[in-house]
Amino acid sequence: MMIYIKTDAEVELLREANQLVSKTLAEVAAHIRPGVTTLQLDAIAEEFIRDHGALPGFKGYAGFPNTLCTSVNDEVVHGIPSDYELRDGDIISVDCGVILNGWNGDSAYTFAVGDVKPEVLRLMEYTRASLEAGAREAIAGNRVGDISHAVQTKAESGGYSVVRTLVGHGIGKHLHEGPEVPNYGKRGSGTRLDRNLVICIEPMINMGTKNTRVQSDGWTVRTGDGKPSAHYEYAVAVREGKPDLLTTFEYIEEVLIKR
Repeated sequence: MMIYIKTDAEVELLREANQLVSKTLAEVAAHIRPGVTTLQLDAIAEEFIRDHGALPGFKGYAGFPNTLCTSVNDEVVHGIPSDYELRDGDIISVDCGVILNGWNGDSAYTFAVGDVKPEVLRLMEYTRASLEAGAREAIAGNRVGDISHAVQTKAESGGYSVVRTLVGHGIGKHLHEGPEVPNYGKRGSGTRLDRNLVICIEPMINMGTKNTRVQSDGWTVRTGDGKPSAHYEYAVAVREGKPDLLTTFEYIEEVLIKR
């Protein structure tokens, strides 16, 4: 995959696209409750995206059939929305992409449905913390491995395992650009991070084994042992001294606090 360094103006266009993803995930968050189907959530997201002058980024991408990836419990990523009704105690990872003015946005968030077991909430907390640890390393002059190592170190400190078969990526005019951003690795290794490189950092962290399997639908990735998995994702612009988060979870949190 090609690596494209963005201009300052292009970073701002990517910020607009990623802010719309953040707002879309907040709209979805407002409807997550027991009894709602993942297909209903998908319809809500698609309508919201189109109402804001954008296109769903995932729909039709490599043949994917829907707007959202909705991955429940032991589904790691790429779950296809369906008639499945969310149940009390489930967790659901929602991954969303948009195309706004020709630029892609991409983010993910794992939501608790009703009352979730404390050990599963802890997995979610560590996964998000591993994302934040990785994002702090997205500084010009660092390398991809500095991000990877930070994610892995935080996740494994909680006793969790890092999915090896799926990685983060660059983003821009294309949903997936270079470089790949693994969630495990060595400090000082990999591609050098230059100013205005925009990447998606997305830890996929499992409660049990790191091993995964793909379902017969060709998309849905599940944990190898049936234990839960969590997934959070930021789009980040590399800057000097401090990363520039193009994604925000604030809109989501405003919704969740009210519930």
